[in-house]
Amino acid sequence: MGMTVLPTIKDARKRPTIVITGIAGRFGRMLARDLRRDHNVIGLDPRGAVHLPADIPVHAVDLRRKKAEDLFRRTHVDAVIHMNPTPAWGGARQRREHRNITLMGTRRILDYCRKYRVSKLVLLSSAALYGAHADNDQFLTESMPLQGGFGYSAMRDLVEADIYATSFFWQNPEIDTVVLRPAHIVGRLGNTSSIYLNQRVIPTLMGFDPMMQIMAPEDLIHAIRLAMKPGIRGIFNLAGAEPAPLSEIIRMTGRTRLPVPEPALRSMLSMAFGLGVAGIPTAQLDYLKYVCMVDDSHARNILRYTPQVSLEQTLSITH
Repeated sequence: MGMTVLPTIKDARKRPTIVITGIAGRFGRMLARDLRRDHNVIGLDPRGAVHLPADIPVHAVDLRRKKAEDLFRRTHVDAVIHMNPTPAWGGARQRREHRNITLMGTRRILDYCRKYRVSKLVLLSSAALYGAHADNDQFLTESMPLQGGFGYSAMRDLVEADIYATSFFWQNPEIDTVVLRPAHIVGRLGNTSSIYLNQRVIPTLMGFDPMMQIMAPEDLIHAIRLAMKPGIRGIFNLAGAEPAPLSEIIRMTGRTRLPVPEPALRSMLSMAFGLGVAGIPTAQLDYLKYVCMVDDSHARNILRYTPQVSLEQTLSITH
């Protein structure tokens, strides 16, 4: 059995130091384990973190608090990867708290990067922020407006955070700011897409079968690594392997597809989601109805990004 060799103190000082916010989530932990191979990784997450190697310190502090800024004051940080919390679909108080954490947390992180001269900032956004609409183009470019927040307060928070980061990109050319908008991420994660496709019986909207893009978390980590290179800055859509109709994606999972009339499905999901057993909130039903796919040619040309994981491999995790 091989042994894991940790870097010496001398070697560790030569390695770039990177702060990852939202590190307590499943994807955050995956990303941290990968980046620790050639970075000094520090986590910032009010939830704390478990199941991480001992050489990854995690500070269980709110990004909006002075203790978070103290980390940047005391430590030379070369790069930040900022991940906003999962949208809150609960009551009004929970949604208000999510909004406060998402917007104020993002603003504070960007302020820390500017104040303490962090050279690289990568903000993980989402292609879902473009919104699923009947008049969408087949493939949406980075110049298209973010319309995913119409009527969805939690999504609107993420749209505002993305817009704030985009403004920061233009206003602070000395910082290599990268905004990544990946397609639906599917894997051993607790996000909506993964939960939806892991149901034994997967409900769909009767009469609709939109084309979809699915992306493996390993491909997203690959894209983040490419975005970390010096001199890379900009806004990039990301997609996985080839797109496919939702019906074909479900067939490849080996699960059972259950087409349901929209009024009935909305009623079912509203009741089930309130009990914590639904795989998708009713607010996201439009993504089962209309196309929301992205053109990732900018990432392929500038980042030299190409997906490494096939659609079949991505979906095999649901078997």
